[in-house]
Amino acid sequence: MNDYIVRAMAANNQIRAFAATTRELVETARQTHNTSPVATAALGRLLTGSAMMGVMMKGEKDLLTVMMRGDGPINGVTVTADSMGNVKGYVGSPEIVIPPNYLGKLDVGGAIGYGTMTVMKDLGLKEPYVSQVALTTSEVAEDLTYYFASSEQVPSAVGLGVLMEKNNTVKQAGGFIIQLMPFAEDRVVDILEKKISDIKSVTDMLESGMTPEDILKEVLSEFDVEFTDKIETKFKCNCSKERVTKVLLSLGRKELQDMIDEGKEVELNCQFCNSHYKFSVDEIKELIK
Repeated sequence: MNDYIVRAMAANNQIRAFAATTRELVETARQTHNTSPVATAALGRLLTGSAMMGVMMKGEKDLLTVMMRGDGPINGVTVTADSMGNVKGYVGSPEIVIPPNYLGKLDVGGAIGYGTMTVMKDLGLKEPYVSQVALTTSEVAEDLTYYFASSEQVPSAVGLGVLMEKNNTVKQAGGFIIQLMPFAEDRVVDILEKKISDIKSVTDMLESGMTPEDILKEVLSEFDVEFTDKIETKFKCNCSKERVTKVLLSLGRKELQDMIDEGKEVELNCQFCNSHYKFSVDEIKELIK
């Protein structure tokens, strides 16, 4: 298992924590969408964060969707994750190239711009849970931190990173989410805040050879850490011709008849994985029946 997420508890269950290594996952996304370096970083960070958020859900069929919509040239980032570690996503404009930020790093915040983050959780209830917050830095990690605090009332620290090779492939990717339980003592909060402010970046830790377990041991070094789970994570789309057929059926008889009258095959594209599905005129006639 190359890409995986670990789950842990610390400080007598006052802290729950997740960490992930996602290089292959993010590289698969880069190849699938042919993303530029800054688009890869934006998508990779949200894929990593959403993968960890996905495994927080309990039901096998639970689904999480996170959308970042801003006024930047990337035209939004959309990611969907399940509770089994599978995640998929895309950006509106995968080819965009913009100058580095003032630190000389990939300007993810500038690419996404000012706007909103929408989080939807389909937990098998009548209506999905939907929450929307304003983007803070648009650098992804800080925005997820703000979402947890404002929408779920869970004080959290999120760290995410994607490091690119000079040939624009993904060198490192991963992240962590640290969350305080409601009964956490002030002493625990103070120690954790100081530790998080002092640690190196996620990509620096991964570059030095640290595993997700090592990252949590480093971030939570002042506490006893108990690892409770290890979950494989990967870029995986569940689209199929059968699912796309349902989309065509939802268009209604008139739309389908218009397609038949044009006399051309219809091609539908999955935004998440760039798979193409073709339907001949005869197949569309069968749908009308």
